[in-house]
Amino acid sequence: MILDAVTFIIPLVLLIIVLVSMLKILREYERGVVFMLGRFWSVKGPGLIIIIPILQEMTRVDLRTMVLDVPTQDVISRDNVSVKVNAVVYMRVIDPEKAIIQVENYFEATSQLAQTTLRSVLGQHELDEMLAEREKLSTNIQDILDQQTDGWGIKVTNVEMKQVDLDESMVRAIARQAEAERERRAKVIHAEGELQASSKLLESAQTLAKQSESLQLRYLQTLTEITSDKTNTIVFPLPMDLVEPFLKNIKNVNKS
Repeated sequence: MILDAVTFIIPLVLLIIVLVSMLKILREYERGVVFMLGRFWSVKGPGLIIIIPILQEMTRVDLRTMVLDVPTQDVISRDNVSVKVNAVVYMRVIDPEKAIIQVENYFEATSQLAQTTLRSVLGQHELDEMLAEREKLSTNIQDILDQQTDGWGIKVTNVEMKQVDLDESMVRAIARQAEAERERRAKVIHAEGELQASSKLLESAQTLAKQSESLQLRYLQTLTEITSDKTNTIVFPLPMDLVEPFLKNIKNVNKS
């Protein structure tokens, strides 16, 4: 009787184990790539799926956006400046079948491709472009990565350059360059101001020359400004228009 119970329990336990191994639960963000006797069968999930033991096997694939940290890369710019650049890549699987079949490890493959692409793209630009046009360069790197990883079922959604490190000597050189640029702008602004002022003075002189009365009014205004100043010594300028009649009279008297 005991033997009969054992012979009944053992197959029951084996059956339970087989049933449990057949049932797989995939979360909403997971998909299962199923192979039948080594050949691709289908992509299943999410939810409860059934896998036939021995005949079928399943590989889980995460469809969520993954963050790939690109290690610091030594880059030589087009103007022969050595810099260290690191970046971050945001990627996700859009085709589980390709991600499992077309490449051995899609995460590692994308990481290596991002490193080589980062060095290749930045090496074609000068240092000033790396510092001033990060967004443009990041978009360029993203487009190249997305195009090359499309065959792996990978979508590169974003690339961000985190940091561009320079040698201390190069930092000092850039600071000197920026200071020289500020001095140049200051001199240009000063020269433009002098040019505008001289132009306005010329217009004023031409206007005063047309009307002698305006010159007299300007003279009186100057006298008013001088007298308002609290000084002991006042230089009293006489315009030639006032002095000239007296000079003519003196000459006429002398001649007569």
